[in-house]
Amino acid sequence: GGGVIGRYCDQPEKFPGVAHFHTVRVNQPGGKFYTTEYLKNLCDLWDFRGSGLTNMHGSTGDIVLLGTQTPQLEEIFFELTHKYNQDLGGSGSNLRTPSDCVGQARCEWACYDTQDLCY
Repeated sequence: GGGVIGRYCDQPEKFPGVAHFHTVRVNQPGGKFYTTEYLKNLCDLWDFRGSGLTNMHGSTGDIVLLGTQTPQLEEIFFELTHKYNQDLGGSGSNLRTPSDCVGQARCEWACYDTQDLCY
């Protein structure tokens, strides 16, 4: 699930640029459909508060935002949860990101119009 993966360099004096290099995972929306506005806002936030590097739908299915400093974490969490209405709760290593059916938009065998339910 979504959340923060903390990363610290064991030699921060030698590599101060990556003394803290945390990763933020953001859950995907239902059916993995994004609005252009949401993606633009997410990229703008990450350019401002993080490294600007992303991994769209990594092995977890989440949007992976690579590289930020510890002082930015609370600001990122607040903006994602309050401004973008995004849940960032973590599930630990025992549960992978739940994902719903993409519905009739991309599946010819869909039994229910999940897009109608969500949107």
